[in-house]
Amino acid sequence: MRVLGVDPGLTRCGVGIVEVAPNRRARLVHVTVVRTPADMALEQRLLRIADGIASEIDDHRPDAVAVERVFAQANVRTVMGTAQAAGLALHAAAARGLPVGLHTPSEVKAAVTGYGNADKRQVQTMIARVLGLDEAPRPADAADALALAVCHAWRLGSPDAVGTRVTNLTPAQRAWRDAQGATVDSPLARAAAAAARSPRGSSAPSVAARRLGA
Repeated sequence: MRVLGVDPGLTRCGVGIVEVAPNRRARLVHVTVVRTPADMALEQRLLRIADGIASEIDDHRPDAVAVERVFAQANVRTVMGTAQAAGLALHAAAARGLPVGLHTPSEVKAAVTGYGNADKRQVQTMIARVLGLDEAPRPADAADALALAVCHAWRLGSPDAVGTRVTNLTPAQRAWRDAQGATVDSPLARAAAAAARSPRGSSAPSVAARRLGA
């Protein structure tokens, strides 16, 4: 199953695509960050982000889209920008008939690290291990987008699945869920075991992933 994750933001909007097998082993497909300068008009920034997300969806044709669930923070201005970018991702998915999963940062951290209060470095390190990468994706927005995608794929079909109802599943998602039905161990344990068994670099990152930089 292929999932596109979006870490929304006005200055940097992370977009990551992963493929996850029924045994929960994940592979990097592509990752990028859509950037907009702070001095650009708001409507132009939103247009650039919308075009960037739409282009990634059309180029990589995911089965589902995962977006960070926006919640209140002390900095209202930051929340507003994040919410606007998240809305663009939701619109792009809905316009293409794709199911969407909304996940809080704590849910994503718990899914990929086993700890809901993990810091960004821990998320970056673990997502690199899960995807078999030689180094952690940078900037953090890129790693967060990939973590969102992995979290959504791992939680799909679980008793505590969020953001996606059974009636909204695509044929590919239903097949993936049915294939993994008997899984009882944790996603984290499976991913770590798969990463340990595979040679380093077996899941080669896209050119965009190597070019992201700090």
